Amino acid sequence: MDIWTASITLLLIMNPLGNLPIFISVLRHVEPKRRKVVLARELIFALIFMLIFLFLGSSLLSSLGLKQEAVGIAGGIILFIIALRMIFPQPGGVLGLPAGEEPFIVPLAIPLISGPSLLASLILLANQAPDRMVDWTIAAVAAWVISSTVLMFSSVFLRALGQRGLNAIERLMGMILIMISVQMFLDGIMKYVELGVV
Repeated sequence: MDIWTASITLLLIMNPLGNLPIFISVLRHVEPKRRKVVLARELIFALIFMLIFLFLGSSLLSSLGLKQEAVGIAGGIILFIIALRMIFPQPGGVLGLPAGEEPFIVPLAIPLISGPSLLASLILLANQAPDRMVDWTIAAVAAWVISSTVLMFSSVFLRALGQRGLNAIERLMGMILIMISVQMFLDGIMKYVELGVV
């Protein structure tokens, strides 16, 4: 996997367009002058968590005795489930926040920006090619920058696309993510079979 593919995959998992209505809903009770500050803070927290999991991912796998093939297969399954939820959204799947309360780390930084599937993907990247940490860091930061840009201008995107447009884009990203998840699953199976044969 090259930097470009890794960036696109991470960006699809982060799903900034799909999260736009959630972010707008969570931040609507926050004072308008504070919204950008709160959002920027949450985005920085998310990036910190992403980099922690990227650089400590291989050590975590080693300590748990997990093999790369198992993580690849599990990651493919997780991404597939996430993609299905993007295409067929379920009611009540959005995390709530009491009215008037300013979000802090949860639910914006975690799990909406850097959720379990994103952190698992970062661990997988680090485990697959630990000698390419610079590439994975660039990919993670690039996906974060694009996602942050979309979320910082959430009101503009919502006015331009409308709710139906956002829903359509989320479903399209879900379809692409399904293809990526199936490929990840098949790669894990192939590597496992190759090791079994050897």
